[in-house]
Amino acid sequence: MDTRRTHRSRAAACGAALLLVAACAGSGSSQHTQQATTAAAVAVPRLDPAATAPLLARLDAALPAERLIEWRRHLHQHPELSNHEVETAKFVAARLREMGLEPKTGIARHGVTALIRGGKPGKTVALRADMDALPVTEEVDLPFRSTATATFEGKTVGVMHACGHDAHTAMLLAAAQALMAVRAELPGDVLLIFQPAEESVPESERPAGAEAMVLAGVLDQPKVSAIFGLHVMAGTRTGRIGWRRGPMMAAADRFEIIVEGRQTHGSKPWHGVDPIVVGSQIVTALQTIVSRQIDIVREPAVVTVGQFESGVRNNIIPERSRLVGTIRTFADDMQSDIHERIRRIAEETAAASGAKAHVTIERGYPVTANDAPLVDQMVPTLERLAGADTFETRKVTGAEDFSFYARRIPAMFIFLGITPEAKLTTADSNHSPRFEIDESALPMGARALAHLAVDWLAGEQARATPPAH
Repeated sequence: MDTRRTHRSRAAACGAALLLVAACAGSGSSQHTQQATTAAAVAVPRLDPAATAPLLARLDAALPAERLIEWRRHLHQHPELSNHEVETAKFVAARLREMGLEPKTGIARHGVTALIRGGKPGKTVALRADMDALPVTEEVDLPFRSTATATFEGKTVGVMHACGHDAHTAMLLAAAQALMAVRAELPGDVLLIFQPAEESVPESERPAGAEAMVLAGVLDQPKVSAIFGLHVMAGTRTGRIGWRRGPMMAAADRFEIIVEGRQTHGSKPWHGVDPIVVGSQIVTALQTIVSRQIDIVREPAVVTVGQFESGVRNNIIPERSRLVGTIRTFADDMQSDIHERIRRIAEETAAASGAKAHVTIERGYPVTANDAPLVDQMVPTLERLAGADTFETRKVTGAEDFSFYARRIPAMFIFLGITPEAKLTTADSNHSPRFEIDESALPMGARALAHLAVDWLAGEQARATPPAH
């Protein structure tokens, strides 16, 4: 994931209290999600920044910056793979209890939630962090580096927080402590969601992660009206905050193509049907989907073949070949269209050579799309917090299961830069064994989560309060 080449845009893109999503989010945006909230005009409450300034000042003063770093380093040194976040969940629950909260545990296997009850009546807003790590062996020389190992797909592997979920969890814990310090003044409640298994799991363990949390009812009891989340981004300068209306991160699907030919001796290829040649023709033909068949001016897309397996010996033409790849899209209708094109190309290319192709496509995470009116409402909060370091990010072809929350309720996902200026051109990306976090960015991320929650609740209260005459 990379947000380096971006441009900044002001939040007041539509400049009216009543915003039409089509006007704010651009053409085609109504097709990327099934949210009812993006299908009609939505009134955006105008919040006087001075109304929450004293409260936010007290909140910032209560932010546990030193403990935030301590928590992050503990979590970094003790990573756990998706659906195995046993000790991580215990750690989170223990910290929440220390704050005076009553966490619920064991949700969607190892998920944890806790409700901060505000001192004033109002709606409920959610803040989400993911907790799982990756099967990656750390190569960064840190005093708190991970030396953990685990079994993954039958192999012993290193385990590392190579995507920053340790930071996400620590930032949400810090935001929780700051919010608890001012909860008597909160006009509503804040639901904290610590989610397992964002990095995906085997088919046998699905549904998992955000999908399983939603199915378990985390957005329903209590009823959550909006949700915010963030992700740290390598290659973006420390402390910068990126946002976007509408589609932000891609839907990610997996495809597998089995080509059945006819085995023969390598010296007599005319006696068989070569699945390697047919598979190669399919790989080449699939490239035309993006380059020649779909409207990439409307939305970008990716079709990548990442595995090609066939044969065991140099002089034997095998019986079959196997292709495995990924599909990335930003609109539901384009996603379905590309699925159909992959099937047609594989099956008809194989048939032209006397082979057969069997295509399996597994839908993964949907597109992560931010609610446009919510973004327009909340960008001023980010601009007040980060000033010129707030920017409108470009779309990212990485995927995120935050999308499952965003399909249910208005949602906003943001990026937090964690790379120092001097390392912007050399920083390794998320998921790399050399992935690093500039910890000086983490208080900004924790403040962003807390400020978004407070300002959203205050905005909803302002909208519910009849104007004085």
